[in-house]
Amino acid sequence: MVTFTLNGQKRTFDGDPDTPLLWVIRDFERLTGTKYGCGVAQCGACTVHMDGFTRRSCITPISTAEGSEIITIEGVEGKEAEAVKTAWIAIDVPQCGYCQSGQIMSAVSLLQNIPKPTDEDIDGAMAGNICRCATYHRIRAAIHNAAASMEG
Repeated sequence: MVTFTLNGQKRTFDGDPDTPLLWVIRDFERLTGTKYGCGVAQCGACTVHMDGFTRRSCITPISTAEGSEIITIEGVEGKEAEAVKTAWIAIDVPQCGYCQSGQIMSAVSLLQNIPKPTDEDIDGAMAGNICRCATYHRIRAAIHNAAASMEG
């Protein structure tokens, strides 16, 4: 049995310890904001925060989550999260929207670690998140917008 905290709530999972965290979140916890994209940690659609770091949940066995704090798009909070969500709407970032939960989770983590990121910081932090609609210029603009809004 694996015990972990998901979006502030204690949870247990009593299934196969090799089950990917993504499927525990989606199928057992019924939180569908975290998406399946590729299954090999290359697209970033499944990005969550695990103990304060971004994690690709599609390749993370639930057994590695023992005692961990996991935050999904449904539970992400704080000034960075609010700034990113507001900027995403203001800049009209999503096109199809499929990758956006992973994009947002990565952007929030970036701003938590680097409050005033450069273009290079953004490129590095977001490199593992693929947008099939190629809205990268709007993603970068929204991250800069979010950073600026937190300054004042």
